[in-house]
Amino acid sequence: MAKKATRESYGAALVEYGADERIVVLDADLSKSTKTEMFKKAYPERFFNAGIAEGNMMCVAAGLAAAGKIAFASSFAMFAAGRAFEQIRNSIAYPKLNVKIGATHAGISVGEDGGSHQCLEDIALMRSLPNMVIINPADDIEARLAVKAAIDHDGPVYMRFGRLAVEDVNGEDYKFEIGKGVQLKDGTDVTIVATGLMVEYALKASEMLKEEGISARVINIHTIKPIDEEILIKASKETGAIVTCEEHSIYGGLGSAVCEVLSANAPCPVKIIGTDSFGRSGKPAQLFEAYGLTAENICEKAKEAIKLK
Repeated sequence: MAKKATRESYGAALVEYGADERIVVLDADLSKSTKTEMFKKAYPERFFNAGIAEGNMMCVAAGLAAAGKIAFASSFAMFAAGRAFEQIRNSIAYPKLNVKIGATHAGISVGEDGGSHQCLEDIALMRSLPNMVIINPADDIEARLAVKAAIDHDGPVYMRFGRLAVEDVNGEDYKFEIGKGVQLKDGTDVTIVATGLMVEYALKASEMLKEEGISARVINIHTIKPIDEEILIKASKETGAIVTCEEHSIYGGLGSAVCEVLSANAPCPVKIIGTDSFGRSGKPAQLFEAYGLTAENICEKAKEAIKLK
């Protein structure tokens, strides 16, 4: 199966839907990496390079949105969510403007760029903002549909895209809806809740657990805010144990969001898989092994969660 990085899907989707003249795209001098150069070539009159000035780019995007445009502001996640946080907070989220943030190169899968560029805190930052929708697509299909959903949504959206090529976990008939999780596999013993590229590992872990006689449900949470409370509560009640998986810090990300829902509505044992330190330079596969972001570790945490029932 051909693999594709979701940043590539982002660029392709901008072109696919770019005929809509309300759409403008801004980039902070990283268009080759974020893949917004695709839009630049197709619609040069609606592309703006803000230079290495991410905060200013967000303010310009806010101004364009206030004038009736659908503004896509693009950069690496570390710079989009981190460097420009104040401008996103005050100029975009506070007035609830129609700005869509395309944040690429998130997580440790950035690889050799190292800890300074491997943003593991962006979901936590964006979750803290009122009015902000957060989407973390798992594959090419989901990423392209997420861009369309962001266009149709009235208000700010933070979209998290990766550098690493990943396999498709969804079919071409897949229907994407903001705020709705997707059950990819049914199971009765434990539920694996994953987001982004960790969905692929969750599916592999489910197959490995099946060989050991353990029935694992797999849920893809592509929208971390607003999160699908209904699908999580149902999984907790029916399987009694949860494992969450994310290429993000264990603080403030998917695991935290799931625990907030379940503690208030359907408590059960939860094991959170993610990072608890800064990233470091290395090959993505080596880093995933070092940080426990593997199908094997998901299996171990699933067994631990089951024992806590």
